[in-house]
Amino acid sequence: MSSLGIRTGSLLVFATATLLSGCGSVPGQRMITPAALQDTGGDYSTEPSAQQQIPITDINLALLRKMNTMQTSTTLPPQTVALFGKPTAYKVGPGDVLQIVVWDHPELAAALGQPAQNAKTTDAAPGFLIDESGDVQFPYAGTVHVAGKDVASIQKELHRRLSNVYQKPEVTVRVASFRNAQVYVDGEVRTPGAQSLNDIPMSLTTAISQGGGFSPNADRSRVELIRNGVTYQINVDDLIKRGRNPSDIYLQAGDMLRVASREDSGVYVMGEVNKPATILPMRNGSLTLSQAISDSGSFDSNTAAARQLFVIRNSMSDSPQVYHLDATSPVSMLLANQFELQPKDVVYVGQGGLVRFNRVLNLLLPAINAAVTGAVLAK
Repeated sequence: MSSLGIRTGSLLVFATATLLSGCGSVPGQRMITPAALQDTGGDYSTEPSAQQQIPITDINLALLRKMNTMQTSTTLPPQTVALFGKPTAYKVGPGDVLQIVVWDHPELAAALGQPAQNAKTTDAAPGFLIDESGDVQFPYAGTVHVAGKDVASIQKELHRRLSNVYQKPEVTVRVASFRNAQVYVDGEVRTPGAQSLNDIPMSLTTAISQGGGFSPNADRSRVELIRNGVTYQINVDDLIKRGRNPSDIYLQAGDMLRVASREDSGVYVMGEVNKPATILPMRNGSLTLSQAISDSGSFDSNTAAARQLFVIRNSMSDSPQVYHLDATSPVSMLLANQFELQPKDVVYVGQGGLVRFNRVLNLLLPAINAAVTGAVLAK
């Protein structure tokens, strides 16, 4: 084995020993983690300044009050608030078809066009197609640039031009076929795909409804609206709780709406529980510590040390957090039932001292483990 392999193995043993010692520490102490690998040969620095101290925070009533105050007092981000507003009129664009009628002038009726024979339902309605430049051609009005305008503005422009030919022309303009503006709905909806915008403003809830509604695996707390390269995070249930109607968020052409899956927000429960697993949050995105423990089959009564219940948060970031709960306390379940977990949290239930000792022997000295265990139990 190369020196690099030996060094890597030693580091793994050191990291394992550090984790075990940290999990067995008294609450209030700090868990020491190695610093990042240095550029010189991959060695860990042994200087105290190169180590990171991770405080272990006890889960108690004071902590829960602080977390609850932060959640309830936090206002909506300005970007999310900016999404609310009144709908605007539909703006036409290339591909849309306009129906233009000048009343009491039958000579212009031929310009309306006739439905093609054997026309498909997906074909555009007869009328004036807006070309790639955003223009339409209309008799006696010439080339009219209409892209980005609503029908009222187009009607006024046509009236102005036709007034040079006809006396007080009565002009009516409507969109016969909406084919320019679309939004895309993806993720955990029953029928994802593109949806065409029309003269009826499309709200956030309308787009989800037209997509078949939320799927059973949808996380309603993690809806993303991507607009002009900017991603807005929307918690639908939280908006309703705050008295804000998600229907007041209107979509624009080119928007993409994505509903996240609950599987992306799972919490990992491991250690001395009966069914270690990834626990999914509820459909509103909430998951408490007590729910996670319950869904994993509760503590293993033969091996678990209930006072060693830890929650590890932001484990892959530069500032991880570790929370500790003594589950033997009479109020522990009350605390666990109010402690909200976050996506990718790790819930770890520690082992009893004898069990940990036996498992270390199983790894290091399997041949004599049975005899030693028998001797310890016989005392």
